[in-house]
Amino acid sequence: MYTPQRIPILKVGRVLIVPIQVDMDDATAMQLQERILAELERTGARGVLIDISLLEMVDSFIGRMLSDIAAMTRIMDARTVVAGMQPAVAITLVELGLELPGVDTVLNVDEGIRLLRDEFGIREEASEEPPDFELSDHWKA
Repeated sequence: MYTPQRIPILKVGRVLIVPIQVDMDDATAMQLQERILAELERTGARGVLIDISLLEMVDSFIGRMLSDIAAMTRIMDARTVVAGMQPAVAITLVELGLELPGVDTVLNVDEGIRLLRDEFGIREEASEEPPDFELSDHWKA
């Protein structure tokens, strides 16, 4: 199983991008939540884009964790967007009676970037300036 340190947190402009590529257990989810908040504080980012397109299943704990991240990022003056929710995941969340208050959802990462771009300064790829890209300390060699 992947450890939280293997889930990258990328900073592009004023947005943290978190591609979750593995199903997570509760401990991994809690540690990731703490890392996201620490990165918000360290970088001053204003948005968090969580890509869950590769998650095939969620349980009530993971659903609550996504909602909690959104609530905590709002307190830290940031906005959370979840991208790429598979239909089975959406069905599971509804069947569990979980709502995701404060979480904007989009179909894919491109839509999430478009949603946050103007508000938080992600530059277009065609821009003459290179993007402000930074890997979390957990990924630096």
